[in-house]
Amino acid sequence: MSKKKISSASPWESMFGYSRAIRVGNTVYVAGTTGTDTEGNPVGHGAYDQTKAALSKIHAALGDAGATLRDVVCVRAYVTNIDEWPEMARAYGEAFSKIRPALTIVEVSRLYKPKMLVEIEVVAVVEERKDDVFI
Repeated sequence: MSKKKISSASPWESMFGYSRAIRVGNTVYVAGTTGTDTEGNPVGHGAYDQTKAALSKIHAALGDAGATLRDVVCVRAYVTNIDEWPEMARAYGEAFSKIRPALTIVEVSRLYKPKMLVEIEVVAVVEERKDDVFI
């Protein structure tokens, strides 16, 4: 089975030796993704903004792999302050309330930069449909 590696051109990918996402068959794995700009600085003003930004990056990586958010079956979210879960959940719900993948939220002591509040990784299973463009 072949693997398709998806890069976001982030300098972290080559430094750490990972891909933003990998598609193996009909399964797509998207690496932990933060709500940061191209230089790795956290965006916005809190968990809501960072969650929205992370999900936007995830959406793009899925698209590059021939998938969409509706293909997501499992989500792992890491937050640095579990008390901010309502803001994270509000942004998450805007993307997934109708899709309803399995979700785990874990509080961690910190992420790479102190102002990073949320990191999200997903697994998607692409169902065959007429509009698939992945070859």
